[in-house]
Amino acid sequence: MKKLVEDWLFFANNDLAAADVLSNHSMTNAIAFHCQQAIEKYLKAFLIENDIPLQKIHDLNRLNETVKKVRDLGIDEDKLAEINEVYFDTRYPGEFGLTPNGMPTGEQIKGFIAFAKEVKTIISSAMT
Repeated sequence: MKKLVEDWLFFANNDLAAADVLSNHSMTNAIAFHCQQAIEKYLKAFLIENDIPLQKIHDLNRLNETVKKVRDLGIDEDKLAEINEVYFDTRYPGEFGLTPNGMPTGEQIKGFIAFAKEVKTIISSAMT
């Protein structure tokens, strides 16, 4: 089980690193995707660490509800909902964009990266 948790954290950290690297470019949709993926993987690592069976879902709100059944980590639900909407509701080409108003702005991206790092810190603290 420990190896599985480490694997989820490894890939979450990779997604966060990718978002950081891409932040030097104007690829806001890719950055938003990697931030969402990092948060999803951090939440899943926490659940696996706590012997909760893996949920094959991508909805951050639903994952956080399951996390809260174990322990309320105080994750900002408004921010979680915003990044969930960016990825979950409009993730395929041909749709309006990666946010209801089009591509994420540079300011939104800074917030997404900061929030993903915050979730990493929260999860890391909760798992030690």
